[in-house]
Amino acid sequence: MSSFAEQVNAAVAAHGQWKVRLRQAIATGNSEFDVRVVSQDNQCAFGKWLYGEGKSSFPSAAEHEEVRALHAEFHREASRVLGLAVSGKAKEASLAMEPGSPFSKISGGLVNKLTHVRKAA
Repeated sequence: MSSFAEQVNAAVAAHGQWKVRLRQAIATGNSEFDVRVVSQDNQCAFGKWLYGEGKSSFPSAAEHEEVRALHAEFHREASRVLGLAVSGKAKEASLAMEPGSPFSKISGGLVNKLTHVRKAA
């Protein structure tokens, strides 16, 4: 079992890795990840923790719900970008990751919220 801060740090790092994975998928048109699985927010390690023991670890239920909702949005958007990438739509997928894109805004919002709750805990 790890601390709240460790879980949050791991989540921030893991979600940063998604940028790398998505860029690789855009470059190659392939991914080891299934688009349908990526769309589910309870399949990654953080999602499993978030729906399990992490639920009671947050400073408040409202903050847990905000993180859960942002995390779910992140997975839906990452799945959309991955779907474009593996469908041969590299240009669209690349545009979908640019600053100001929904992916960029959601990813940044999730990281900012996680950083905030880690400091508050």
